[in-house]
Amino acid sequence: MKLTKMETFPFTLPIRTGHTGQQTEPVLCTELLRAIPGRRQVYDALWGERNVIVKVFCDRFKAKRHLMREWRGLQELVNRELRSPTPLFYGRTKDNRWALVTDKIAGSVLALEAFENSPNESARIALLDCVSRELAKQHESGVLQRDLHLGNFLLKGNELFLLDAGQMRFSARPITRTRSTLQLALLAFYLPTDDQEVFDRLCQDYFKVRGWEFSQADKKLLQSQATLQARRMVKRALAKCLRTSGRLTRMKTGRYATVFDKSFCRAAEARALMGQVDVLMDKGQVLKNSNTCYVCRLTWNDKDIVVKRYNHKGLWHSLRHTIKGSRARRSWLHAYCLQALRIQTPKPLAFIEKRKAGLIWTSYLVTEHVKGRKLYHYLRHGNASKEQTTHVMHRINNDLDRLHRYHITHGDLKHTNILITDDGPFLTDLDGMKMHRRNWMYRRKRAKDLKRFATDTAASERRERVTT
Repeated sequence: MKLTKMETFPFTLPIRTGHTGQQTEPVLCTELLRAIPGRRQVYDALWGERNVIVKVFCDRFKAKRHLMREWRGLQELVNRELRSPTPLFYGRTKDNRWALVTDKIAGSVLALEAFENSPNESARIALLDCVSRELAKQHESGVLQRDLHLGNFLLKGNELFLLDAGQMRFSARPITRTRSTLQLALLAFYLPTDDQEVFDRLCQDYFKVRGWEFSQADKKLLQSQATLQARRMVKRALAKCLRTSGRLTRMKTGRYATVFDKSFCRAAEARALMGQVDVLMDKGQVLKNSNTCYVCRLTWNDKDIVVKRYNHKGLWHSLRHTIKGSRARRSWLHAYCLQALRIQTPKPLAFIEKRKAGLIWTSYLVTEHVKGRKLYHYLRHGNASKEQTTHVMHRINNDLDRLHRYHITHGDLKHTNILITDDGPFLTDLDGMKMHRRNWMYRRKRAKDLKRFATDTAASERRERVTT
């Protein structure tokens, strides 16, 4: 089934069940929740009057194995008295794909969404504490999640439900101390601040449930693993930003391909935007016009947005960016990377790629418009007090320290690429951002970043002294 099916909702999906496949259960699919091309699609659906979730496995050779792994995993969770969606039945569709139907947990939200929408830091820490204690129960029951992240928990009230049972390993004995500690280190990634005291408290709650003493050796192991595990989580999260999910939709139409945020527009509106994006930009407020890119601010669909077009610069240029990915795609991923690290940047709404003869010809990045002043103007012409300026620079330094922790460089860290808003600093112009694997290259690029930033800062201070 292709993703164009999402235009024809609702549709009925007959599923043949039982060993002989004689019985058919009609399921009414109402919404596509998630899609991994070539692997599976997840639908919100109705089975009679019952709200259910349907997973359709599409892999030509591994679909049945993936389905049975998920089915047996859900049954294991039930047998071990761990909360999870109730498995109802499975079978084959008319086109011989395998489908699994489970109960829908009414009134629940993904723990990740609850975390991101929490009103304050205390609420986020309370949620992480709940996850820590639930994780301890899982490990004590011999259950190990191979893909542990907040997106694999459902939150209903104060109860957590486990998802993605196909990615779990089940043991007859509790998970070992070392293995448990390595997974617990993943929670450090979600901490609203790099606060070791808060992290230690979460760990102590986990160890208390397991009946263990939180030793100095455990603390050292957690500290050494926290950053490493967090970097892996960022990479996994970025892979999900290029496909259809509960938040995003991926779509192709003719020469265009796009991934867009569902809160920004619907599929029909995305098609309209792709077809007229250049015309809309020409009518907008020009922010930058160079040989490399063209940036405009405009109002579309009652939203104040900024569209950045990366221009075509020749056949070799197109070939290179077709191979390694368009600049809009990279900027999209970098924006999501910063969001994952809780570093503020204009919200990415969509990216569009236009192809010609199979090559990426031009690409477009759409973000929300953020009202603020560039750091250069804030320091030189702003009316902020010394305390306010010190606070802003402190927050910027915290963001740079967080980038340093994950070996990320911005690539063009000048004052004009930092916006100062009422909500704090925002990093912009993420084309050259990179997460480094090799320490020597990271040190070199970071030194270049800091030199550029320090040069701009010193220049601003000299201007201020001359003015006064």
